[in-house]
Amino acid sequence: MKTNPLLLALSPLALLLPSCGSSSVAQNAPEAASVPLRIEDKATFKEPWAMAFLPDGSALITEKAGALKWWREGGAVQAVGGMPKVDYGGQGGLGDVKPAPDFATSSTIYLTWVEAGPNDTRGAVLGKGKLVLTEAPRIEGLAVIWRQVPKVTGRGHFSHRIAFSPDGKYLFLSSGERQKFTPAQDLTVNLGKVLRLTPDGEAAAGNPFFGKGGVSDEVWSYGHRNLLGLQFDASGRLWDLEHGPAGGDELNLVEPGKNYGWPLVSDGDHYDGTPISRHATRPDLAAPAISWNPVIAPGDFIFYSGDRFPAWKGQALIAGMGSMGLVRVAIEGQKAREVERIALDQRIREIRQGPDGAIWVLEDGETGRLRKITPR
Repeated sequence: MKTNPLLLALSPLALLLPSCGSSSVAQNAPEAASVPLRIEDKATFKEPWAMAFLPDGSALITEKAGALKWWREGGAVQAVGGMPKVDYGGQGGLGDVKPAPDFATSSTIYLTWVEAGPNDTRGAVLGKGKLVLTEAPRIEGLAVIWRQVPKVTGRGHFSHRIAFSPDGKYLFLSSGERQKFTPAQDLTVNLGKVLRLTPDGEAAAGNPFFGKGGVSDEVWSYGHRNLLGLQFDASGRLWDLEHGPAGGDELNLVEPGKNYGWPLVSDGDHYDGTPISRHATRPDLAAPAISWNPVIAPGDFIFYSGDRFPAWKGQALIAGMGSMGLVRVAIEGQKAREVERIALDQRIREIRQGPDGAIWVLEDGETGRLRKITPR
């Protein structure tokens, strides 16, 4: 184990960036003094994307090119066999990993990845299999149980994040609009949506558009762009974190049947400078709890619930790629407010809370470090 002696005695006033742009962008206001941090480097991975802790404290980590790694404290990192062929490139490749709610007895895990289609098309898929942890760890019986429809050209905005409902009965899945804009408003496709599925990947009865037929049955909410975070808070409410265009990254409280506006509205504009109507112009569409302009380019996020950082309980901790660290956000009813930014000087792709309440992050890129963060 290598310990980084870096002490982050952060000044909230120095780290908080001023808001600009739309009036829906929450104003930054420090809530409490930052906590000096101890950071330990645990391992290095090639383009890590997602991480999931297992009940024994070990963890599974996906690498975008297609490898799944099994990490254990003090042990060698091992590759997991039985992996699918992934279509790797751009934003695409191996994505999320989640143990089933009953993993302790079933050993079932879920993976998302990008699958090639005909004529240079591709789309995200969700697979389910049994994790066998032996001297040669592997996944047995991995089978695709859901697909993005339709497969389209390009290599962006797959999203494919997984979240289980607190009761373990439903699997929620984010499906990006694949940089095609209009599919987010089209209920005949499952692009640009949050979906509610059964653990077997079927549309869940009781969904807002159940009975319309086809993939509409899967849809929980729509009008989304590129959702890289999907989490339930302690009250059982679902939230998503998504990338805006040039400005307008969003944290949304996700409610059934609601339209979140993309590409009709945004708190950012198109990359070529073409303006997009702001959320305030369409009160009939769901507005974000908070948006960022300039962007933070978020990765994943968590709602912190541990005892290591008691002042942070119930708050969202966001992995920032553009902001090069963590963004701490207080939840205030259906809205949110940025509290502080914690500089880590690297693009942060993934964040997880460990079994002991420590915060774990994965850096983005070819030599992304797995880092454990605790109070000093």
